[in-house]
Amino acid sequence: MITNFIPQVVLGVGIWMIANGVLHDTFVLAQHKGPYSRDLLRLLMDGHVLITCGLIQVLVYPGLRDAAPWAAGLAILASSSLVVYCLMIFPFLKSILTMVLNLGCIGLLLARLL
Repeated sequence: MITNFIPQVVLGVGIWMIANGVLHDTFVLAQHKGPYSRDLLRLLMDGHVLITCGLIQVLVYPGLRDAAPWAAGLAILASSSLVVYCLMIFPFLKSILTMVLNLGCIGLLLARLL
């Protein structure tokens, strides 16, 4: 059953989010010309949201492996934050895969808790 692999799924999604955040920031910095500005900061924060939430998902892996309820709660919080963030930027960037991956994590984690 897929619920047996929840720790690995959350770990994989977390690594995917970190990688996407690092790639995003790398491309933003490579494309940026000119001085440090509010626009650059806003673009870099997009990548940092991905990195931070992905890092939380990676760090809760041992807790999920041990079936600790706090770990599931933190993973749900991180995934929920990413879904809300994706909905906020949806008019500008359709991050459908990010939403699907994190909604899947939320669904699996809730199924395990219930």
